[in-house]
Amino acid sequence: MIILRDQKTRRKIRIRKKLALNLGLSRLTIYRSNRHIWAQIIDDSKAKTLVTFSSKLLAKTKGTKMEMAKLVGEGIAKVALEKKIKRVKFDRGSYRYHGRVKALAEGARAQGLIL
Repeated sequence: MIILRDQKTRRKIRIRKKLALNLGLSRLTIYRSNRHIWAQIIDDSKAKTLVTFSSKLLAKTKGTKMEMAKLVGEGIAKVALEKKIKRVKFDRGSYRYHGRVKALAEGARAQGLIL
């Protein structure tokens, strides 16, 4: 029996397979909805969320979704650097690396987080 998967599922599996090679690093995962974007840094060895940040925390800030994603990236990087997390692997999940996902990653890199 052949199991067909859609593009999003295949992309997610392919990315997680590559990320599994670096077990020593924590993972920066993102979730994106139509209105908000969330970012978490997860330690897979302990199965714990170390840092979390979202555009809901920036509710009073006005701007486009792209600007909010960049602010979320900068925010997660600041909080991570305070907790002495400097290097992470970037898990974009089933999302393509463009638009808000790219803006979040660039915002995190701009604040000194190594992806």
